[in-house]
Amino acid sequence: MNTTIRGRKLALDLLAYLLLGLGAVVMIAPFLWMLSTAFKLPADQYSRSLLPDPPTLENFPKLWEALPITQLLFNSFKIATLTTIGQLLTCAMAGFVFAVVRFRFREPLFFALLATLMIPPQMSYIPNFILFKWLGLIGTQAPLWLPAFWGGAFGTFLMRQYFLTIPLDLAEAARVDGASLVQIFWQIYLPLAKPALAALTIFTFLFSWNDLLGPLIYLPTDLDQTTITVGLALFQGQYSGKWTLMMAGALISILPILLVFFFAQKQFIQGIAMSGLKY
Repeated sequence: MNTTIRGRKLALDLLAYLLLGLGAVVMIAPFLWMLSTAFKLPADQYSRSLLPDPPTLENFPKLWEALPITQLLFNSFKIATLTTIGQLLTCAMAGFVFAVVRFRFREPLFFALLATLMIPPQMSYIPNFILFKWLGLIGTQAPLWLPAFWGGAFGTFLMRQYFLTIPLDLAEAARVDGASLVQIFWQIYLPLAKPALAALTIFTFLFSWNDLLGPLIYLPTDLDQTTITVGLALFQGQYSGKWTLMMAGALISILPILLVFFFAQKQFIQGIAMSGLKY
């Protein structure tokens, strides 16, 4: 009997590993094709061989001649950094209030905030456009990062869930010692929330870096002001069929994301794991 149960468990484990491996192959295959094509000669871009023969770096100088890559990367990095800073500040403070501070209608307000997650982000573009047009900010980068300083439902939820895992005794002891809520937040809770902050940093930076619709709405098509995503989209329209150059640009555009995840992956995994421990 035990042998039969053990055999079934082994079969289920093997099936699970097989499905996970198949999913990993499906997910990583486009990345491998992009990596391979970026180092191929234009004549070999439709080759069935995954390995470039011979590998070449000529696509990258050609791409730099066709597009102001450095300026595009700087614009994207600037917008993504400001967006991330805004989200970290506002969502951390809002999450702390919902987790620690006791006030009337706290739970209904939090549920109302969560309800906004069901609203597609695209629905906010028209009212935001009207607002920023009234403020005279259309054509500038401000509409892309300024809303981050208004907070966000997902970031607030993530930080609130993590703060709930921190014992309230720490806050109570600090209050007995005369600490204010601001001091408790900055000196106790925020240093303990590094995993959640790292996770929110990656989520926010990734979303802002990959945003295409926002820059298309608020920014002119001037390559000196727009982002790398818009630059590559315009490049694709002008140089249709030149996949070696396109994949070289795609590879350059994802390098910052890979670096951010590489240096913060431990905190990222911890933040995701612990954000749902307690409601």
